[in-house]
Amino acid sequence: MLKKILAVLAMLYAAACFAAVDVNKASAAELDGVKGIGPSTSKRIMDERKKGDFKDWNDFITRVKGVGQGNAAKFSKEGLTVGGAAFSKTAVKAEKKKAKEDKKEAKAAAKDAKPAASAAKAAASGAKPAASAKK
Repeated sequence: MLKKILAVLAMLYAAACFAAVDVNKASAAELDGVKGIGPSTSKRIMDERKKGDFKDWNDFITRVKGVGQGNAAKFSKEGLTVGGAAFSKTAVKAEKKKAKEDKKEAKAAAKDAKPAASAAKAAASGAKPAASAKK
């Protein structure tokens, strides 16, 4: 009976050691407990977290200086999570691709808005738009 109790306690202790540490909820001491994260990295994480919670791993990598995909993968392997999710290179690549596409769409929309704005400005001043002036 005593052996069973000790075995259960040992398993609970082992599970607690490998418990996930969420970067948005962990204290500096808990972050330091993750292998690979030292006091300076945990301080950078805490400073960035004051500005707002990390949305995902891509946000974490972008905002915390010195953390790239390699370190993120190591931290995740040691139990660090962002919003309860483990690091996935494919997810980060997909997020970056989506961000690029969104940026291109915004740029295209801004480009389309410029001619319309100048035409509206010309119409308001009573001048003919450049396209109709050629006719």
